[in-house]
Amino acid sequence: MPDKQDSLARRGLTLSKRVLRRLNEVGIFVQSQLSLEHQHLAKRYVVRGIESGGAVKDLGRYVTFCGPEGAPLPYLHPIDAIGVNGVHAVVVAPVLVRIELFRAGRTCQLLITKHQPGMAEPGRRPPLENRILFRGVNGLVDLEIPRAGNDLTERPVRPEFWSRAGELLGIPSEFAAAVVAATKGASCVGCSHQHYLATPITAFGAVGAGA
Repeated sequence: MPDKQDSLARRGLTLSKRVLRRLNEVGIFVQSQLSLEHQHLAKRYVVRGIESGGAVKDLGRYVTFCGPEGAPLPYLHPIDAIGVNGVHAVVVAPVLVRIELFRAGRTCQLLITKHQPGMAEPGRRPPLENRILFRGVNGLVDLEIPRAGNDLTERPVRPEFWSRAGELLGIPSEFAAAVVAATKGASCVGCSHQHYLATPITAFGAVGAGA
């Protein structure tokens, strides 16, 4: 039976009904759920996620993914959605680290979780193991609330978080770039593209290069 931490890690950020209703009203759609899938040809289990989200002026929510060391992963395929601030691309990998960020004005909630197939008896489907790597509550992001068309690509901005005693909580350095990308996503007004998942040609190099 999954423990409390496993359940929290799998579920993702816990947002109130009021917040979820407001996100729905302004048209920000995030699909934070993960699933365990079986690759029949490779005879292995992988984790599937969807990079999604975006922002309006004062509100944003974004989910992206990276590898266990923080490196960008190639997406399986992009998603051409109707409208903006929705789903952007699908990713599958043996291990996924999910970066989930919610922004209300300058105040942010951040959850970084790791997901991978667990151990199973031969012939049985493994469980999905979930672990919290970092949890930041009521952090502050120091950026001007972006307007449509603003370019944030040269500003590696991410929120800062503090303990209840006022001590700075350091985001794990290997995930810093992914958190910057999630911050951009949660500040990207009318978002229609992924911010951290890479195109396969970017992740692996040009097909036939060096041949």
